[in-house]
Amino acid sequence: MNLIDLLTGNTGNQVAEQAENKFGISKNQIIALLAVATPLVISYLKNKSQDANEAEALNNALDKDHDGSILDDTSQLDNRQDEGGSILSHIFGNQKNTVENQLSQNTGISIDKIGPILAMLAPVIMGYIGKEKQQNNVGAGGLGDLLGGILGGAQSQAQQQQSSPLNDILGSVLGGGQSQSGNPLNDILGSVLGSNGQQQKQQSGGLGDLLGGLFGGK
Repeated sequence: MNLIDLLTGNTGNQVAEQAENKFGISKNQIIALLAVATPLVISYLKNKSQDANEAEALNNALDKDHDGSILDDTSQLDNRQDEGGSILSHIFGNQKNTVENQLSQNTGISIDKIGPILAMLAPVIMGYIGKEKQQNNVGAGGLGDLLGGILGGAQSQAQQQQSSPLNDILGSVLGGGQSQSGNPLNDILGSVLGSNGQQQKQQSGGLGDLLGGLFGGK
């Protein structure tokens, strides 16, 4: 399963429906948040995995807790929300609040709900990575390449497929800033990663337009 299939297929829709029922946020907004947050999480993990100790810790966590079963059984989501919060705290560290503020601004989801929703989504993202790791028989040393391949494959597919609001969002997210920092979201979430603020403002405006299109205008 590639990243776009995860977001647009049964798993993405089931996750969005559960989050919609729990938080009162529209399904389209949840899917859009998934489309932005998933490559962001993968990108942060890719950067972390360049450190051998971080790569080993991620490898162990994936083997222990993220076999991908959650992709086929989204009833696990409620019980794993606390775990999801811990995952995000580790991934984003002291940037967690900044990331949540940026995602809130870009998706229109209120700041008081963005954290709990992201915590609900995090085990799904980790489950997806864990399943890809198993299928590709990757160890700690290969995680960076695996994560980079996931992002690159999604970028290529988003650009090749017929234009749709979701594909346009993914294309925008995955297409920005790779040449500068190695992080696909550097330009869109520039202030999160410390890049030029004006550049981030311009990019996030474009993303806001795409998200507005998905929501039918905001």
